Amino acid sequence: MTALTLNLNSLIKLTREQFYQLCEANPDLKLERNFQGELVIMPPTGGETGRSNVNLILQVASWNEQNQLGEVFDSSTGFTLPNGADRSPDVSWVEKSRWNALTQEQKEKFIPLCPDFAIEILSPSDSLTKTQKKMQEYISNGCRLGWLINRKKQEVEIYRPEQEVEVLTFPSTISGEDILPGFILNLQRIWEL
Repeated sequence: MTALTLNLNSLIKLTREQFYQLCEANPDLKLERNFQGELVIMPPTGGETGRSNVNLILQVASWNEQNQLGEVFDSSTGFTLPNGADRSPDVSWVEKSRWNALTQEQKEKFIPLCPDFAIEILSPSDSLTKTQKKMQEYISNGCRLGWLINRKKQEVEIYRPEQEVEVLTFPSTISGEDILPGFILNLQRIWEL
């Protein structure tokens, strides 16, 4: 199964609120919306991808629990990016002052900002090219650090503002740099196939 993209713009252009309501009315679908307003229907992940996602969330959440520097979000969390796209990274993190600056209503719906840190794990149903474009979109919209994890190739692509993408092959760990100070992601369980 691969992601489907629906272009409804010639029929209807959904507002942010309408898109949010569409997602609320269809909780069994994982929907995203690109900056052109096209709907992207994401298939469920397989077991290995789901297992890897949980491992990533546990590691980031454990670091955050100790440091209390922000908030960690899972793949069900929607972010409305400055370019108008609505995205849901597999794992994301928002710095505490940015999260605290939001109103309660903004916190309850799709978060109206780009996360400071985002991880996407390439599942067998994902297109590498489309996921790389999504990572670039995060960076272009204010994300300060992004990791695209390709389990099949055992590679991590590191995205940073105004820098070329760095590709690491079979790293055992990766640093959260100055965005997530002191965080070291252990990739050993991720590479287990």
